Amino acid sequence: MKQFLAIATALVLAAGSLLTAAPSHAQAKGDVVIGLQCDRTGPTQIVGTVLCPGFHDYIALINSKGGVEGRQIKALEIDHEYKVPPGIEAYERHKKEGAVTMAVYGTPHIYAMAAKLTEDRIPGTSPGFGSAAAADGIRYPYIFPIAATYWSQGAAAVDFVKKQLGGSLKGKKIAFIFYDNPAGREPIEVLEDLSALEGFQLKTFAVPPPGVEMGAQVLDIAQRYRADFVIGHLFGGAPSVSIKEFKRVGYPLRKFVSFVWGAGEANIEGAGGFAVAEGYYVMQFAGVGTDYPVLNEIREMYKKQGKPAPKEMASTVFYNRGVLIAALHVEAIRNALKAKPDGKITGEDTKKGFEKISNFTLGGLVPPLKVTPTDHEGGGLVQIWQVKGGKFEKVTDWFAAYQDVVAKHIKEAGAKK
Repeated sequence: MKQFLAIATALVLAAGSLLTAAPSHAQAKGDVVIGLQCDRTGPTQIVGTVLCPGFHDYIALINSKGGVEGRQIKALEIDHEYKVPPGIEAYERHKKEGAVTMAVYGTPHIYAMAAKLTEDRIPGTSPGFGSAAAADGIRYPYIFPIAATYWSQGAAAVDFVKKQLGGSLKGKKIAFIFYDNPAGREPIEVLEDLSALEGFQLKTFAVPPPGVEMGAQVLDIAQRYRADFVIGHLFGGAPSVSIKEFKRVGYPLRKFVSFVWGAGEANIEGAGGFAVAEGYYVMQFAGVGTDYPVLNEIREMYKKQGKPAPKEMASTVFYNRGVLIAALHVEAIRNALKAKPDGKITGEDTKKGFEKISNFTLGGLVPPLKVTPTDHEGGGLVQIWQVKGGKFEKVTDWFAAYQDVVAKHIKEAGAKK
């Protein structure tokens, strides 16, 4: 994810230590508390300043309807500036406030908190980032990826490329351009397995941090290697640079598919806009756009308050992911409260609540996940969208691919643990 962009200089602001509740609710006895970590002031604020408002808006919507099983939900936010020590401090403060779920933000943070989550028996979510091995709910009982991991994204990308190239990859040349850090390298082992399985040639191209210089790699891909298709796994400002560079050398963007962290409106705008990125394919783990029932409800909620819809809603990729994450936390809490009529739920109860989520879709915004005690990823579902005619246009429905290959790697990771 954007996680390893900590190489950028984070802004040291006092806001990093503030503990704030969701804007529209005061704390009250009996509230169910979610610990929400964000980055509104650090190096990944391009995501946090949009994703976290989406999270809060969904919680506000639920509370406006009476809460969950008669209980109000309180999302307590701490801005950790994308630094691990403030993230650990945030975790401890949320725990003291009685949080029964934790919305973790950042791969370094989920790694740093893994042992604490297990020790304290509090579930933490890491949607679309963190270790792909954490899909194994037996070995990682309190970590919930609840979205396609990098292994599942790699498998889905190959499946999509295969379809784009006529149903066969035999003899084709696939390039994988990635941010050169552990997260960027994580899908390579799955891609290598699929290369052997499908008979395509795989060549990897590492982009060194901070990811703003890749002219040589792009030229190599386009003119020397002459790739039939490119799979991109870049973060932060790097996706925008890649779009501009491939455009500059004349490589067709309709032969490029990006993993989820190069798939936001901000990535397109950073490249010069939708007209520049025409044809570019992106992978998503939440629905894109504004036409979903839950988003209509949020707009109506603001209208009843005499307020305009929040500007963050226009950045639909990251905002909608915030809504998705909040919705899954709420659903876990709902399942927990149903099992405990007295309302006295713990992290152990919400863990079991996450593991009962099945076919909860929010009108298509959320993929039809099935989370179980053994599968905390929920099936590895994604959609592919394309930049077309000045907007994102949906190309596929939800799908997962090569699940047997992904399962093999999860099993092998467990054996190494």
